Amino acid sequence: MKFSEMPYERPDWDEVKAQAGKICQEFSDASSLTLAKDAFVRWERLISHVDTMFSLANIRHTIDTADPFYEQEADYFDEMSPLLTELQQQFVRLLMDSPFRKELEESYGRLLFLNHEIFLKAFSADIIPETQETNRLETEYQKLLASAQIPFDGKTLTLSQLAPYKQSPDDVQRRAAWQAEGTFYQECGEKLDKIFDQLVHLRDAMGKKLGYDNFVPLGYLQMNRNCYTAEDVARFREGVVRYIVPVADRLYREQAQRTGLSYPLSFADAALHFRDGNPRPAGTPEEILAAGKAFYHELSEETGTFIDMMLDRELMDVLSKKGKAGGGYCTELADYDVPFIFANFNGTADDVEVITHEAGHAFAFYCAAGLFPSEYRSPTLEACEIHSMTMEFFGWRSKDAFFGRDAEKFCYHHLSGALTFLPYGAMVDHFQHLVYEQPEMTPSQRHETWKTLLKTYMPWMKLDGSPFYGEGKGWQRQIHIYENPFYYIDYCLAQTAALQFWMLMQQQPEEAWRRYRKLVGKAGTQTLTELLQTAGLHSPFEEETLGEIADAGEAWLTAHQPTTEIG
Repeated sequence: MKFSEMPYERPDWDEVKAQAGKICQEFSDASSLTLAKDAFVRWERLISHVDTMFSLANIRHTIDTADPFYEQEADYFDEMSPLLTELQQQFVRLLMDSPFRKELEESYGRLLFLNHEIFLKAFSADIIPETQETNRLETEYQKLLASAQIPFDGKTLTLSQLAPYKQSPDDVQRRAAWQAEGTFYQECGEKLDKIFDQLVHLRDAMGKKLGYDNFVPLGYLQMNRNCYTAEDVARFREGVVRYIVPVADRLYREQAQRTGLSYPLSFADAALHFRDGNPRPAGTPEEILAAGKAFYHELSEETGTFIDMMLDRELMDVLSKKGKAGGGYCTELADYDVPFIFANFNGTADDVEVITHEAGHAFAFYCAAGLFPSEYRSPTLEACEIHSMTMEFFGWRSKDAFFGRDAEKFCYHHLSGALTFLPYGAMVDHFQHLVYEQPEMTPSQRHETWKTLLKTYMPWMKLDGSPFYGEGKGWQRQIHIYENPFYYIDYCLAQTAALQFWMLMQQQPEEAWRRYRKLVGKAGTQTLTELLQTAGLHSPFEEETLGEIADAGEAWLTAHQPTTEIG
């Protein structure tokens, strides 16, 4: 069935609650392991169907945030989702206390029960009002950014449509684009501060209601951290400062010299990596999709079948348009055992990375389709990002088809970007820890905190007093900070694994694919550290890992130093 043909019907809450109660009773009354398992299967079907309806509503709402019908449905699910979580906890408690728990663990694995223990600590009915309000505020933030209508170059542009101008080799145009974007955010500044301030206090209240000192422990539980701690993440951030920041600083100094711009760089000038322009994909969006299809057919027979399904069944919406939510994501439509990719093509290298990054997530969903219990279809989110970020590097195989004469420039840009991203991602995480450890901060104090962190993690940036970015407000454009607290470090942890795969690709590309496919095949049946062991990779929490990545990346970039003739 094609996406456009998938029917949507709002789940009736009273009916869902009645069905859930009946199944819970049947599970509780089960006199045998077989009857308990039968009830478990029915529970899975019920939750999967509700999740599918939620995904359909959310996808169609983000495709067109002005559609009044799906706007109402998104609001409905904002209210319903914590109530559904409460129902899920009721069943999970029965599962954990079942007289057949030993047999169920033998059948389904210990990890399912470990994750459920975390789930029970992360929610209670006491925080339903706060959860509903955070959902509403996150939707308000999303709609605020989607509403952007920025006058520029004789047009009216969304934030996504402005992005190519922010990379223009024309210094005047590029700087004007950053100025225009900053002006939009400045005009929304009071609303952005108010939304985030409310979110911080709501999340802090949730943490305290559940018995924690602040939101940080609850945030880690909500992210299902099942094999590492906040202390491990803090050590990782310290490693990024020690090993990666010096390499990134050298790369930005070289960039300034290459582009003839002054170091330290303004935010607008840091966006220009090559004097003759950043790498751009070759061809139209349709041609990029065609190149992506060819890439997956060349990668393996399995990936070829996968991409044909995605295209034939309309499981991708990638063109930027008025009213469409910003960013990109991959989600799952459980009733149909398929993924869906949402993105905003904008004429930059990011378009190709959609075809690789988001499709890396989608391929992992595809491989795990039908896995039971459904919790095992996806690992924790930092492991999910390994799927996507590593697929980006496999995309180098088709660099000529994707980028034409910019192919070599793209590889340099991609690898240097992978390294220089790590300080930014670690900074976002550090900022969130400080914010939630000190929820009483005022909006202006949060902006000053961001400016202070910039000096540590991104010393190549010049705070030049420009609106928004120069005033330490750039964090407000990072969607994850508002909508997914403590998610962003997952990209960094995953990047360390993806870069290890990249190192292997340089010597043994087929072995790299074999290990990658093995990791993807484990889906969510292992923790992050176990998955890394399965793939023969080092943990990001081992100090030498970041050192090895920094050395290998810098050596390759030095050997492939671009010249003005590239592109």
